[in-house]
Amino acid sequence: MPLTERDVPDPDIDDRAHAHVLAIAKGLSETLAEAIARVGPLAIPPPPQQSVAERLCVEVVNQQLSVRAAAAIWSRVEAAAAGMGLTPWAFFVHEHDATLRACGLSGAKVRALQAIRAADEAGMLDATLAALPHVERSAILCRIKGVGPWTADMIGIFHYGDPDIWPLGDVAAVGCLRRLTGLTDTAAVAAAFAPYRSHLARYAWRIKDLPPSGTPVA
Repeated sequence: MPLTERDVPDPDIDDRAHAHVLAIAKGLSETLAEAIARVGPLAIPPPPQQSVAERLCVEVVNQQLSVRAAAAIWSRVEAAAAGMGLTPWAFFVHEHDATLRACGLSGAKVRALQAIRAADEAGMLDATLAALPHVERSAILCRIKGVGPWTADMIGIFHYGDPDIWPLGDVAAVGCLRRLTGLTDTAAVAAAFAPYRSHLARYAWRIKDLPPSGTPVA
């Protein structure tokens, strides 16, 4: 599938977002501002999955797991499907429940993957979602069994490239912002960063993994 205009990274937007987020951070917390400055402008890549249904499946696997653990499980799913001459998408049907569980997926996640496939086949996940505001899109996505607000936020940030989502249910982003500002109401803190709250979240995820101060950021 060819990239659309909204999928192509725009360095100018990345620079504007960095300048905006850094300026707001300087008025809130010197520690937060220093960390954002160390990271620098973030290059936002296009989504790796061709469809929102595929991305939903990946995010369901990611739920409550580290990136490494989720990637390992997804690799096992891909390998098991390939061993049967199938794509992972074709694998998400009831006859493969036991194999999916053996790959490390919980019963709830197996059912969620099957529900996503059913929603896509029913036409719920068509191209019209891209034009909807995040709140409306999330309401539709959350009708799918196993898809909740956190997953909908990840879809908005990483698949649709919405620049202004604060993922209140994300433990890592929320914890990082609380630690660096000393404030507990991260929704209120993040509101000051509009219209680039998604960029604030991306900074929080990067900052969480920063090496000690004084070490260059890769």
